[in-house]
Amino acid sequence: MARLVLIFFIVACLKTVNVIAQGDAPTATPVGAATQGNIAAAPAGTSSLGGLGVNYGLLGDNLPTPDKVIDLIKSNKINKVRIFEPKQAVLQALKDSNLELALGTRNEDLQSLATDPSAATKFVQENVVAYSPGVKFRYITLGNEVIPGQYANFVFDAMQNMQNALKAANVNVPVSTVVATSVLGSSYPPSNATFGQDASAVMEKIVSFLQQNQYPLLANVYTCFPYFAEPTNINADYALGNANVAKGVTDGSIHYNTMFDAMIDAVYVAMEKVGGKDVKLVVSETGWPSAGVNLATMDNAKAYVNNVIQRVSSGKGTPLRPSIPIEAYIFAMFNENQKPAGTEQNFGLFYPDMKPVYPVSIA
Repeated sequence: MARLVLIFFIVACLKTVNVIAQGDAPTATPVGAATQGNIAAAPAGTSSLGGLGVNYGLLGDNLPTPDKVIDLIKSNKINKVRIFEPKQAVLQALKDSNLELALGTRNEDLQSLATDPSAATKFVQENVVAYSPGVKFRYITLGNEVIPGQYANFVFDAMQNMQNALKAANVNVPVSTVVATSVLGSSYPPSNATFGQDASAVMEKIVSFLQQNQYPLLANVYTCFPYFAEPTNINADYALGNANVAKGVTDGSIHYNTMFDAMIDAVYVAMEKVGGKDVKLVVSETGWPSAGVNLATMDNAKAYVNNVIQRVSSGKGTPLRPSIPIEAYIFAMFNENQKPAGTEQNFGLFYPDMKPVYPVSIA
């Protein structure tokens, strides 16, 4: 998960003191539990968006077995799950679960996947074909938050090789990558958003690929980190998603009540400017830590996550893309004790004993 604070959201609040009063004290009042209706899962490989998912990480030495985790996910009416790399025990537990899977590749494997088509073929045979049709693959993602960075130039070729391998195996699953909002350079207001200079060349090729194939881009969207960095300049309601018209940001004819919507639309604008006007966006990670720093509290985490659930369950899009339902994956399923100390260990919906960290109502 990227810890880089997107410049837009710091600058936005510094520039909009007329909208967000400097004297306003941040409030952390949690919302009531949101309710999610039954969202029909789209068949794997289609362009339909919408629904709630969860990130299932494994960086803990005390986590439940995968079969228990999959049962827990299903019992909470979550219909999508994302894993960061293939784990055979997890793939086995997902068979016949009816959950849709966003399957990632390891960042360190990107070079071989980009330069050796047989590596992509091997990946598909071992991790997709071997578990089909029992596992419903929704996306295959090449890399997690590697743009910009040392692996960035491998992503596009790896995506092409993976798509070719899937087609050769007669498997219809969208191929994409996962980016952080740090791919953006100019981004305030959202209508001015562009990809940053160190990411633009790679992102233009990727967006062109996604536009041509009608695949979505996956992006990790965190409002907590900008808020942690500038709590006196960013209103708590705006960051937490407590839709408060008076505390939002206006961009031309569009008003943003929540930072979540503004961040999503900034990525949409950047994609459209490089030819991706039809590329949809999936929120591959979003969440709020319940501990680790002063503003990472149970109440704030509960408020934010329930607001996201309510946002997704409404079926409504963002101000810029109102007809496109939001598909979002909560980060994360568990508090993981082998992650870096602090907030990173405290994003979970559940403790390792499968007890909830805070109340979340999905069904």
